[in-house]
Amino acid sequence: MNRLFPSLLGAMLLCAVGTCARAQDRFPSRPITLVSPFQPGGTTDVVSRVVAPVVSESMRTPVLVENRPGATGAIGAAYVAKAKPDGHTLLMVSTPVLATNQWVYKNLPYNPLTDFSAVINVGTAPNLLAVHPGVPAHDLAELIALAKARPLSFASAGNGSPQHLCGELLKLSAGVDLMHVPYKGAAPAQQDVVAGQVPVICNALSNTLVPVRAGRLRAIALAARTRHPQAPDIPTAREAGLPGFEFEVWFGFVAPSATPAAIVERLNMEFRRALRSPAIAAQLQGLGLTLVADSPQEFAALIAAESAKWRAIVERAGVKAE
Repeated sequence: MNRLFPSLLGAMLLCAVGTCARAQDRFPSRPITLVSPFQPGGTTDVVSRVVAPVVSESMRTPVLVENRPGATGAIGAAYVAKAKPDGHTLLMVSTPVLATNQWVYKNLPYNPLTDFSAVINVGTAPNLLAVHPGVPAHDLAELIALAKARPLSFASAGNGSPQHLCGELLKLSAGVDLMHVPYKGAAPAQQDVVAGQVPVICNALSNTLVPVRAGRLRAIALAARTRHPQAPDIPTAREAGLPGFEFEVWFGFVAPSATPAAIVERLNMEFRRALRSPAIAAQLQGLGLTLVADSPQEFAALIAAESAKWRAIVERAGVKAE
């Protein structure tokens, strides 16, 4: 009996490995769902819907986008974290979901660093610091001087949102004190800046550029290392003498942890091919994104590095967890 047990155990392991291999060979065996953890119309939602038809055609299976918004992406993220790790349920993520939520919110229903397997970083988009045209500041130096001379406030989509953390980063980088005015969404926050109710906002370039071009907002500086092709006339904060003020939001796809490596690599290949097609690349650039389309390993390293970076910033800024 003692001699028989190792043989049986070995047979069981071989069977398990064979079953796993066959499961990977059959992938995909049913429709793939891309969960967007934010409201329809946002960048994560739009990117998912732009990419889905191309991936669906190449993989010969339906790729469906499903919105599960709420709690700065936490509801959708928790749903995917608990999904079967077989590659058929993916999460479209942005910086808050995997790099900042854990440092801002208490009792997060998922672990950003252990509950997911990185698939691919789609691209990055910088934030643009802008003010109402009535603010007597035309560049970053003037705005910093104004903030040191009198109280100023900035609007955001809520505590822990990219707009909020961008504003906190400006405070730390420039050594100024700005009052945070949270809203329930980026759209109403920017609307009030356009209306002159709040003087400052640091919002996504794609959302801010239209009112800037229309003269309803004044661009101050791009929170990025280099100028953007869509706004070559807007200087970066680095050019204005504030190199520490850089805030670029990244967007990507992840799968539940324990998803087989072979499936992750297959998904990466399919998404990378779609993202690098001229038609899709042009649409993403139209959204203000700079294409990345990297490997799972590179995206995983970015997520870990960004999480550590934002933990330090949140702690220095004293952002309170909720």
